[in-house]
Amino acid sequence: MDFDCIIIGGGHAGIEASLAAARLGFSALLITQNPDKIGALSCNPAIGGLSKGNLVREVDALGGEMANLIDATMIQYRVLNRSRGPAVQAPRAQADKHAYQTAARSVLENQKNLTIFMDTVTDFIIDSGGISSGALNNAEKIPASSGAKIAGVITGRDHHITARTVILAAGTFMEGKIFIGEYDVPQGRLGEEAAAGLGTSLRRLGFPVGRLKTGTPARLAESSIDFSKMEKQYGEEMRPFSFNNGAVINRPSLPCWVTYTNEKTHEIIRAGIHRSPLFGGKISGAGARYCPSIEDKVVRFSQRERHHIFIEPEGLSTNEMYMNGASSSLPEDVQRDFIHSIKGLEDARIVRPAYAVEYDYLNPLDLYPSLESKRLSGFFVAGQTNGSSGYEEAAAQGLIAGINACLKMQNRPPLILTRAEAYIGVLVDDLTTLGTKEPYRMFTSRAEHRLMLRHDTADTRLTPKGREAGLIGDIRWERFLEKTKKFEEVMELLARRKETSYAANVNIKAFNSSSILNDTLIRDTALSAYPSELLERALLDIKYAGYIEKEIRFAAKAAKMDAIKLDPNLDYASITGLSSEAKEKLISVKPLNVGQAARIPGVRQGDVALLIILANKRR
Repeated sequence: MDFDCIIIGGGHAGIEASLAAARLGFSALLITQNPDKIGALSCNPAIGGLSKGNLVREVDALGGEMANLIDATMIQYRVLNRSRGPAVQAPRAQADKHAYQTAARSVLENQKNLTIFMDTVTDFIIDSGGISSGALNNAEKIPASSGAKIAGVITGRDHHITARTVILAAGTFMEGKIFIGEYDVPQGRLGEEAAAGLGTSLRRLGFPVGRLKTGTPARLAESSIDFSKMEKQYGEEMRPFSFNNGAVINRPSLPCWVTYTNEKTHEIIRAGIHRSPLFGGKISGAGARYCPSIEDKVVRFSQRERHHIFIEPEGLSTNEMYMNGASSSLPEDVQRDFIHSIKGLEDARIVRPAYAVEYDYLNPLDLYPSLESKRLSGFFVAGQTNGSSGYEEAAAQGLIAGINACLKMQNRPPLILTRAEAYIGVLVDDLTTLGTKEPYRMFTSRAEHRLMLRHDTADTRLTPKGREAGLIGDIRWERFLEKTKKFEEVMELLARRKETSYAANVNIKAFNSSSILNDTLIRDTALSAYPSELLERALLDIKYAGYIEKEIRFAAKAAKMDAIKLDPNLDYASITGLSSEAKEKLISVKPLNVGQAARIPGVRQGDVALLIILANKRR
């Protein structure tokens, strides 16, 4: 074999997968169409947000890199949902997009065991049942559970590169197509060629491939914007995403700005909507319902008099400003007219137009919760190629795919996080159990145990798992143990002094790190010697102890169902007593346990009871 693991794509999933494989001691090859675009922030130059900030901290707790990258390149920091409870609060940081890319590429280039190679993967080398590598390349289909194994890749320049495992993380580039009004061209990002051939190969081999759509807004020249007509939005004191970083060092904090569309804006959009490929039928792929284009907003929410537009800086070395909330596929002349109708943007110059991109994705129901293919052993898929949306969701999947590819090569069981352990667990379970027909975006509402999954507890929940997988080194592990010890001391001090009544009545909406240390209770006791981060978490744990205990009991019941294993190759069609719909869904998903089976839409309680009986008989 040329390499242990090949990773296809240098986006956020590819970064985490590559680093995980290399750091675990395996030889890894990252194949990307353009090394200069590694870690590109294709849409909004920001990391984190509601539930997404939790994902970033979980990736960090497991030993991933995204938190370190944003800590080194942020230009504004905020905790969202300050006015609500801690279960739905999360950090978000605006990034210097060029600095982020530079930092990401530098980390990869300096990583031992990792090689970067510029080319385009167009096909796969497959080995099945003793047949020589490549023999299946012209086969019609690979049936699920066929025993076929991945053996490498074939590139556009006809390189045949062999590997024990392959991770596909092609993002929006797989058969990607850009749309701007009547203009369309095969590209994955504006000005960058699509990865042609790969989606065709997957279809030929029998993989369930579909089309999805996403989009991005125009970028404007900062010098052409009248900020005096807009609302200024300041950031907060910067705090690190990574548990391994004590502080964010020497980073400037830039403001963002808020303006609004108006009725004239909406009239211009409605007048030009017949020229939109989204409404004209040129785009067949489904878009993200929770992140609609501006023309979609105007049509779907016709009663709204205005929509928020956030003007956000793209970095310190550029004057481009990002129009958050105004993604579009309208023609450039219509874009110019509706932008000029918005307060503060009357004379705005468009540096880059908005556009939509349609691309191939693999139905994630075809994957195990380890993100390994059900039909091709050793083949893993991560990121937008799985139908998800967002840098954070991609990074989380890339890390899980990278870890599990290595565990497979070590003949160890895969790392599968439960819904009660991590937002990553919710993300992967939703994709592989429910599938998706539109770009999947993580929300706090998707997590039934969100009070247990606060972003400040990610290291406690997941660092031991990262250590077991091999991504948490000795120095970081010792720091974690020391922090755990100090936290237990804080909880003991609060309990000994009977200060739980204070914690129960504290105003969560009002306090922050600086206010905690100045509080009379803290300042005049031994608690003042401990970091505010630990005090804040302790107070939250005490205040919500009853709710957390209730969630723990609920999670324990779910864990019992997950512990009842099912044979993924079980012949559901032959089981008497299962409903017809349940048979169809179970055959499609091939659940690994009863808990996963119970979460499949269309599987009824009676079906679940029958599966439990069958599983117990097998045991």
